Amino acid sequence: MSHKTIKILEEPPAAVLEEIAALNQVLDLELPFKKLDHNILIATWNIRTFGDLTEKWEAEPADSPKRDLHSLLAIAQIIARFDIIAIQEIKGNIKAFRHMLKVLGNHWSFILTDVSGGNKGNDERLGFLFDTRKVKLSGLACELVVPNETINGIKEGAFSRQFARTPYAVGFKVEDKTFVLVSMHVLYGKVISDRENELKAIAEWMKDWASNMQSFDQSLILLGDFNIDRMGDPRYEAFVSTGITVPEDLWHIRRTLIDNQTKFYSQIAWFENHFHIPQLSIKYVAGGVFDFGPHLLKTRALSPFQMSWRISDHLPLWAEFSTKS
Repeated sequence: MSHKTIKILEEPPAAVLEEIAALNQVLDLELPFKKLDHNILIATWNIRTFGDLTEKWEAEPADSPKRDLHSLLAIAQIIARFDIIAIQEIKGNIKAFRHMLKVLGNHWSFILTDVSGGNKGNDERLGFLFDTRKVKLSGLACELVVPNETINGIKEGAFSRQFARTPYAVGFKVEDKTFVLVSMHVLYGKVISDRENELKAIAEWMKDWASNMQSFDQSLILLGDFNIDRMGDPRYEAFVSTGITVPEDLWHIRRTLIDNQTKFYSQIAWFENHFHIPQLSIKYVAGGVFDFGPHLLKTRALSPFQMSWRISDHLPLWAEFSTKS
């Protein structure tokens, strides 16, 4: 017997509606509200294998993928709380992404990279979603390629495998404030030292690029999944070696669903108080993560690992900025 295809905009089952209503109450309490002419909420979220979708409200044991309409509706509620969100791990198949856009509505827009080639690229895209009621594109969009020459002691050729997933920079405008967001998903590497030199070189190159942003009257914010294990480890020290600043209230918060330790994978950071580098055009207010784990799919008795395939193994990391001068 064939199953009817359930569309994301149909009325969900009562249990799903109840959970989504409860989720939105929690979001009201834990996240700042989006306020026109007042603030800008920027987030980054690595959504695990964000590709295909099972078009049922509840995926069954034999279904693949496990991400279903219930899970996607919950993801959309979280994303809708931000003005701009950088998403990593969007796959070549964008079925779940397209269905989520239907939930978000016509006032949301997006910009995506093509899929990364090769095995290490993992068929992934980087993307930005933004609420057009407040946010406009400022005109800049580019993939970033670090030159292969010697940079600050890093030998020539060190970058031959640097950007299996090429960082993506997009310029945005909110009111009269312009800024550039650079989204990255750095490879983890087979051994922990694999990315140290490359992260340091990224930091050096970003410093040079940020110094040149004066001509655009724009400031630079880095965000994404940098696969840094913890503060103080060699990767972190490489990342901040040129003065990239991570806000203090983001130093000691858990960023992953499965690991209860403070893994430092996801980042929102920028250069601050540096000679020749423009100050941010927007003023940092506060930041944090949203831990969706206790609030979603509660009737299914899922382990964190099982939930990670439905929602994600990463928690969304966010920062609120003021648009007031």
